[in-house]
Amino acid sequence: MSPERLHTLLDHILSKPERDWIEFKANNTDPDRIGRYISALSNAAALDEEPFGYLVWGIEDGTKNLVGTDFEPSVAKRGNQSLEFWLSRQTDPMPHIDFQDLQKEGVRVVILRVKAASSAPVRFEGKSYIRIGDATPALSDHPELEQRLWSIIQSYRWEEGVASQFVTPDRVLEMLDYASYFELLKQPIPDSHADILATLSADRLIAEDGGGYWNILNLGAVLFAERLKDFDRLERKAPRVIRYVGDTRVETVKERTGDFGYAKAFEPLVSVVDFYLPKRERIGKAFREEVSPFSELSIRELVANALIHQDMTISGTGPMIEIFDNRIEITNPGKPLVDPNRFIDYPPRSRNEGMASLMRRMNICEERGSGIDKVVYEAEKSKLPPPDFIQLEGAMRVTLYGPRPFADMTPSERTRACYQHATLRFLEGERATNASLRERLDIETGNAAQISRVFKQTLEARYIKLADDAAPRSGYVPWWA
Repeated sequence: MSPERLHTLLDHILSKPERDWIEFKANNTDPDRIGRYISALSNAAALDEEPFGYLVWGIEDGTKNLVGTDFEPSVAKRGNQSLEFWLSRQTDPMPHIDFQDLQKEGVRVVILRVKAASSAPVRFEGKSYIRIGDATPALSDHPELEQRLWSIIQSYRWEEGVASQFVTPDRVLEMLDYASYFELLKQPIPDSHADILATLSADRLIAEDGGGYWNILNLGAVLFAERLKDFDRLERKAPRVIRYVGDTRVETVKERTGDFGYAKAFEPLVSVVDFYLPKRERIGKAFREEVSPFSELSIRELVANALIHQDMTISGTGPMIEIFDNRIEITNPGKPLVDPNRFIDYPPRSRNEGMASLMRRMNICEERGSGIDKVVYEAEKSKLPPPDFIQLEGAMRVTLYGPRPFADMTPSERTRACYQHATLRFLEGERATNASLRERLDIETGNAAQISRVFKQTLEARYIKLADDAAPRSGYVPWWA
């Protein structure tokens, strides 16, 4: 944080009346008390719906007189561990914290900024605390506050959290690519900075803070940042593209990591992915050309889904696109909110509905519910193995496979292809039949027995059922139909 912003932040803190999420100290540097304060200030900030709590050394409590401090958090220790590392081990869930020091009127001041609790009340050494006046009691001693805190946390939306606080109007317009916002929405850029800020505020990209300053919200930062690294904890949310040699992760050809906000970076990201995709030569009417087996529609939809549906509260990781000779894997942090087997037909649910809505308005992704079915349809049309939707531990991965004949498909791929085909047919008001699945899997008419075996295996796996039990030749529908 720049010295100018630090002074602005300190002046803002000093201008506030007494608050449970602000605490002043001279030189009290006991690690256990600091740990309890982190828990209490984080929980108190959430209760007051403030983005941060603050513990300030060098300011006298009550009078707010500048008295200075000799506290050095960067060298402070608990036992043989650094203070920050020890605090991170004792606090759960660990809120983002940062120590900042500055000179104010010739004396040294240290500010500890603590992010408000968002996923659960913050605990120190297994116990949650709260600030009430000058006291720091256990949260459990005040069940009415604990209940209200849980209510606030459960309604928390990451998109409305603060990515950068106390930002001047000019700095907002430097940190956000507002020109892309208006271009993507096909709107003219307003003539005045005030009108630009008002428009961004109306879309919940920024919010007024007071005194002429603004807060850049997470939604604004992650979509329109000029540099994601300018925002705490967002740099690791930049999408990564990795191209490997062959079909394994043993050797990397190239790795690219983005730095712009998602809206600005989306088209360049898709272009990078397309550049690294495996290509096959095709002879046209006049020229030879290299083409990818994967459709642009499928890539765009799956990359957009990885950005939109990730769990933004999981720190330290972001969307990853891994490209091999025989497949492409797209992974995003967070468990899906919908059963992967129902991605094709089920109305989508997003943790980041504001992002999804705005990206739809900018025509970056498909309209609600019309994307994954098109990805599966594109695979069918190109006679590719079926896409695989895999729920991992704390993540979701989609795999698109390159061309492979039916004979080389695994049994699970054949049953998945059958289930996905039956689902698409059902959504079209049709039923899966021997003829339709034979065409989808590119099998000759004389090999109908192979199709019968696939239907039998898929029935046994309980992915499909007869459309009419009384008419065995009526075709098949998904198990949930």
